Amino acid sequence: MAMRPIDVRHLGQPQVICAWLLDDVIVDPGPESCVDTLLDALGDEQPRALLLTHIHFDHAGAAGALVREWPDVEVWVHERGARHLADPARLVASAKRLYGDDFDRLWGEVVPVPERSLRVLRGGESIDGFDIAYTPGHASHHVSYRHIDSGWVFPGDTCGVRLPAGDLLLAPTPPPDVDLEAWGASLDAIEAWEPQRLAITHFGDYGDAAEHIARLREEMATWAQRARTTDRETYADALRTEYAARLDPDSAASFGQAMPPGDQWLGLDRYWKGREQTGQSG
Repeated sequence: MAMRPIDVRHLGQPQVICAWLLDDVIVDPGPESCVDTLLDALGDEQPRALLLTHIHFDHAGAAGALVREWPDVEVWVHERGARHLADPARLVASAKRLYGDDFDRLWGEVVPVPERSLRVLRGGESIDGFDIAYTPGHASHHVSYRHIDSGWVFPGDTCGVRLPAGDLLLAPTPPPDVDLEAWGASLDAIEAWEPQRLAITHFGDYGDAAEHIARLREEMATWAQRARTTDRETYADALRTEYAARLDPDSAASFGQAMPPGDQWLGLDRYWKGREQTGQSG
């Protein structure tokens, strides 16, 4: 097994987005705005497949541009996300409501992926040396991958944001799909795999999988409850304070870019309002 993390240096910042090259596949190639960095790192290596954990632009935005570069490459994606790769117009319009004029700078060009290039997943499959689990919670179109031979797990955003420096571990909760109950079940599924290592997009790989998942559950519960009693700016200020208190300045900048403070309350607020509308409490 040849494993290589590729830091695509989002907006020039290190340790924000990691694309994982595993033999001849890439897990989460990152956004199109970083595609030149990815291609430079790959050199003459051409993958046979892009394994997408979900279709958010920081993970999957480069997929269409890479298929344009390599027409034979296969793109793995959950069935809920496949149509948005083939026709990304609605996805882009929704994202531009959140990012506004920053969209192009952050994510670059969004190139459609031809339907012939898509390998559509449901979760529960074992394909070409990988087990695949459907792991919603962060996004309704999220899957995680377990490399069977090594026991490494690629959980996308399901296992949160964590940097090699410091001890901060948090769950990214942008709108619109946050579902804490589903997220908890997804962590159960990943835990059942007994990962040898967790290889996360934001950022790095970690061998303390059981402790990592337990800590993430605690942090999710704490911050979810905080979101119920604050507004967007108060919540964002609390996150900024946490970043500054628990990380060195460079790591705090990377963490804040991977998990922008101003976006996180929105997903949790939408989640709590949805529960209120359906008469659920707690």
